[in-house]
Amino acid sequence: MSDKDNKGSMTVAEAGRKGGETVRNERGREFYETIGRKGGATVKAERGRSFYEEIGRKGGETVKAERGAKFYEEIGKKGGDRVKATRGPNFYEEIGRKGGQKVKKLIEEGKRAARAAMAAQEGAAPSSQEGATPAAPPESTGPSGNE
Repeated sequence: MSDKDNKGSMTVAEAGRKGGETVRNERGREFYETIGRKGGATVKAERGRSFYEEIGRKGGETVKAERGAKFYEEIGKKGGDRVKATRGPNFYEEIGRKGGQKVKKLIEEGKRAARAAMAAQEGAAPSSQEGATPAAPPESTGPSGNE
């Protein structure tokens, strides 16, 4: 092949990059965000949420194998520092309080449900019906003189 034959040729990757840059320049970054969301919604509708959970888990395992568990510790710290710088240290106090209130509410609901289940279980037994009016004693018709 001569140099003339190779003139203007590019790899598929180069062509794709060039085309992507052209679209970005013409339509803007928001265009990619929009089509990404649409594509994601379509995949979710076709394959379900579990598909994303599965590929996320696989991706996480791959990253952990390549970079180690320490990597997650480092990026978690960076993210936490970034949130602290952006929202301030009181943000963590606020979400901690909200989380604590949510946990308290869930515990109370659980206790209520457990009490209701116990009451229903006790109500199923004929000898211990809470709140039921006790049956009147049978009238005596025997020789005890109460006739």
